[in-house]
Amino acid sequence: MTRHFLNLADAGGDALAAILNDAMTRKAARKGWPKGKPDADAPLAHHTLGMIFEKNSTRTRVSFEMAMRQLGGDAMFMAAGQMQLGRGETVADTARVLSRMVDAIVIRTDDHAKIEELAEYGSVPVVNGLTDLSHPCQIVADLLTILEQGKALPGLEVAWLGDGNNVLASIIEAAGLMKFNVRVGCPKGYEPDAIFVEQARARGARIDILHDAGEAVAGADVVVTDTWVSMGQAHAHNKIAAMFPFQVNDALMARAKPDAHFLHCLPAHRGEEATDSVLDGPQSLIWDEAENRIHAQKSILLWAMGLLG
Repeated sequence: MTRHFLNLADAGGDALAAILNDAMTRKAARKGWPKGKPDADAPLAHHTLGMIFEKNSTRTRVSFEMAMRQLGGDAMFMAAGQMQLGRGETVADTARVLSRMVDAIVIRTDDHAKIEELAEYGSVPVVNGLTDLSHPCQIVADLLTILEQGKALPGLEVAWLGDGNNVLASIIEAAGLMKFNVRVGCPKGYEPDAIFVEQARARGARIDILHDAGEAVAGADVVVTDTWVSMGQAHAHNKIAAMFPFQVNDALMARAKPDAHFLHCLPAHRGEEATDSVLDGPQSLIWDEAENRIHAQKSILLWAMGLLG
């Protein structure tokens, strides 16, 4: 049966733990190597990843291309506007064609239904590079970054500040799978997807939805935020005004634990969701987090292709 990685629950907790362990091992084995040198085992030699991008990207595109290079394979970038998909060909037909030509597909798109259709009609693994619903690859990188600091995931207290967006949805999903807790600080009307919250709570995670930034951050091990306005969203002016009380600044970070860390998946709108002093400060792990997209996605691809777990 073809393995798809559309959301974290597609892998499950045990597989997610295996992915994280493999990512840590592979990253450590590469210490001091040139970035383009393949891993010693080159497990995806002669394999090609097709990459469909309907949204602009820096980290997702570069990290998947480097992931395939380090795994010994190749990546093929396809801008949707330059494909027949952008001229009326159905997602289903695109899935059938690409399945005959590449070994796996990653897609970065808007409507989550597109990736579900791609997985339904394709016969190769499909990986979610971002949809409006969720961003699972980013959260695997975030969890890897946290583990590198010697923090255990079970019982971890994560504070989220800002919009109840796709990144938060995947953090909440991860909380249910890996048994940590999330306190969401957001304005009223910007709460996270209720389905993800209900599923995480059913798996034993504590998910608190709060409308006070200080209450959300108090005693947190990790503080996370993201851009307030995603690509293509309208009414940005009103939304930004509602979000400013949830800006991560030095005063807010001081309410977290003294050894708390700060994460942001980037790109950052400096001076909006977080101040320069936090983004560039000693508690920030954002550059490790960005690099870890490569290492996390290598292990995700290996899992999806049946070579891990």
